[in-house]
This record gives sequence, C-alpha cells and structure tokens, in this order.
Amino acid sequence: MSALVCVARIGAAHGVRGAVKLWTFTEDPFAVRHYGPLLSKDGKRQFEVATAREARDHLVATFKGVTTREEAERLNGIELYVAREKLPATDDDEYYHTDLIGLAAVTTEGDTLGRVLAIHNFGAGDIIEIAPPKGATLLLPFTNAVVPEVDLASGRVVIALPQEIEGEDRGEALSPSSPRESGDP
Repeated sequence: MSALVCVARIGAAHGVRGAVKLWTFTEDPFAVRHYGPLLSKDGKRQFEVATAREARDHLVATFKGVTTREEAERLNGIELYVAREKLPATDDDEYYHTDLIGLAAVTTEGDTLGRVLAIHNFGAGDIIEIAPPKGATLLLPFTNAVVPEVDLASGRVVIALPQEIEGEDRGEALSPSSPRESGDP
C-alpha cells in the first residue's frame, strides 16, 4: 500500500442522528468528499462521507452507515487517511508532510545533520524537526532561508543553519555544551 496522508479527524458527535464534527486538513475542507473512502490509520476501517456542511471552524458531517448518536460518539478521535496518489499535485515550494518525513537533512556544505522527523505548525509558521544521529532533535523554521533546497528525487533537504536563535547568545545557540543540549536544567 502507498503512503497514507491524514486529511481529517473526527470530533464529537453533533446532534442525535449520527452527525459528527469533522476537522479537515485540506485546503478545501469539502475535498474529503472527493477522495473516495477514507481509511483509519491502520487501514482496517473505511468511512464514506454522506453529507457535509460548514460550521464555525469545522464541518458537520455524516458517514454512510452511521445513523445514531451512540455510533457517532464511538468515532470521536479517529484520524482519516487517503492514499498519497489520490491527492492533487502540489505547486512549487509546496509539499505534503509525508513526502518530507524521512528525507536526509544535510548542511549547505553537504555535512549530514540527520533525518526529517516531522513538520509542525504551532501557529507561527511551519517548523521542520530533524533527528540527528545522536543528541536532541533540531527544530528549525521551515522557510526558504533555512531550507533553501528540497530535493524529493534525491531524498534530501538542504539546511542553512541559522547563526543565532532569538533569545540566546550567538555563541550559545548551536553550541553542544549549552545547558539545553547537555540535559542540564
């Protein structure tokens, strides 16, 4: 099976007729209706969106075969996935997280940094998490300045390490002996 991409998460039941709150992770929230059956993470369960309407910050949706509040309540928290090849192509400088995770991370000089572990967004922009061969993971802004090259065909990202991290002294920012790196409080 190809890589699966999480496109939505089922939330709490909504009403008494089997509807749920549905948080989508797609540019068009209603796109989840066009990918065909959505899969649970393990691929063992399939869900097909029967109806969907827009709510404040989510959709209110029903799934085929789910007709009661009790059935809907049992779905709370399930993440819904589709096969990567069902998703539309990305524009230049746009990537699906699944395409980036696992890529080798190298410096602009070609030195190995580690592997891409995850892409996060805590509200202030995307962050790339890199797991080095040993030591603490690196969390860096996923910007063109810090990640000037993404080469999916070669399986690598190039990282231009920042010289300074805001709030830390220049010599301390990337020093392996700084308290955060050594595990001291």
